[in-house]
Amino acid sequence: MFKYPSCPRAMKTRLFCLIWCFASQAVWAQDLRSTLFNEADSALQAARASEAERLAPSTFEHALDLYTSADDDLARGRNIERIRSSIASSIVGFTEAVEKAEIASITLASLIKTRDDAANASAQSFAAGPWLEAEDAFGGAMRRLESGDIRGARNRAQEAETLYRDAELTAIKAQYLSQTRALLAQADQLRVPRYAPKTYERAQALLTQAERELSENRYDTDLPRSLAQQANYEARHAIALAQEIRRMADNDLGEEDIILAYEEPIVRIAAAADRVAQLDSGVGPIADELVAFIEDLRERAQQTEVDLIDSRTRIAELEDEIRDLDERLGGVSQERVALVQRLEAEARIREQFELINSLFTRDEARMSREGNTIVLRLVGLTFPSGRSNVDKSYRPLLENVSRAAAVFPRSQIIIEGHTDSYGSDETNMTLSRQRAESVSAFLSSEFGIPPFRISAVGYGETQPIANNETEQGRTRNRRIDVRVEPELQ
Repeated sequence: MFKYPSCPRAMKTRLFCLIWCFASQAVWAQDLRSTLFNEADSALQAARASEAERLAPSTFEHALDLYTSADDDLARGRNIERIRSSIASSIVGFTEAVEKAEIASITLASLIKTRDDAANASAQSFAAGPWLEAEDAFGGAMRRLESGDIRGARNRAQEAETLYRDAELTAIKAQYLSQTRALLAQADQLRVPRYAPKTYERAQALLTQAERELSENRYDTDLPRSLAQQANYEARHAIALAQEIRRMADNDLGEEDIILAYEEPIVRIAAAADRVAQLDSGVGPIADELVAFIEDLRERAQQTEVDLIDSRTRIAELEDEIRDLDERLGGVSQERVALVQRLEAEARIREQFELINSLFTRDEARMSREGNTIVLRLVGLTFPSGRSNVDKSYRPLLENVSRAAAVFPRSQIIIEGHTDSYGSDETNMTLSRQRAESVSAFLSSEFGIPPFRISAVGYGETQPIANNETEQGRTRNRRIDVRVEPELQ
């Protein structure tokens, strides 16, 4: 038995003596444990850092049993030599476990990566059954490798890899497709296929396509995720359509009632835009008018934001110049005059911008400004698929471009070609450059713009301005932008 320190004589009462003895005993025991287990604790941390618990399970478990036994013996006050022996054996075991873990990380690297992929896909949560089977096979492979059975370890590792891949795919599908399946099951209960069969079938087709994409390339989830989102929308859309169709049937609505009901929201939207919805020619004309109105508002908002940033920058620069002038001696009056002249010049530039904007209709080009640079987006200029030649019918539009450039005679003109995301990166880059060069050549040959003032560059699909997932967005991304950069004095 251990002999604990005696109570000091100064302690007069039995209670104080007992408290002091217990406190001293606890401190002494903690110091003793730190001394005995210091090296073993370091060995245990090293083993866990090398993932020996997973990669060399048998060796690690045996070493941990020795460590735990020594700790328990110390707490019970047993023979110190026995404790030292158990600790020494645990250190040897932890060290051996680290070495075997390093061997396993090299020999069964493919299995370890496959397990990590499945774990990253949250297979533990979304594919618990297959995951547990894979874990069992994984442990078996590691134990065989520990015992020196390399062939058996590799056979068990192949089995585990297959199980992990299945678990990973199941988890990915569960995360991306479970909501869609639940929506389609809800649609079946609501008899949606009877009322909205086309939309329901579209949702099913998108789900099937998403599942196929995941099976063929589980590591590129962008497309299947997009397909799953579309399938979710179509499933919800089908449910909404079925409910609306049933409501119309229950209320015995005729064809005219249905059309009038669907015209009502358009009338309210037109009123909010201060427009009168004339529906005697159908909804097409007013829909086009509202689309143009909204696009104009969006472009004005974007331009206002650019102007605001530009104005703040200019104000800050001018304030800095004024402060600098006030601090300097001499020449203040002359430089203030120069500053006023600069402000007047910028006012003239704004007038020139408005002049350029008046040259184009909305169907021809949209103008914006970036600082003093004019950007003309030629929405009225298009190319046949895969072609880069400029049709002669666009001569009036490009003539206005040359007039815009003439407003600033010393300006540099940059023709930018852009494409949508369909097609390879290399093809799109080449096609966009060829189209920009065709416009550049047309401006030089037809309107005499000197070649040194004009340049062409292609950006391919790298600078989209709209969503490439819609036809309207892809149409907006297939464009020619003309940048006019004035040489300001």
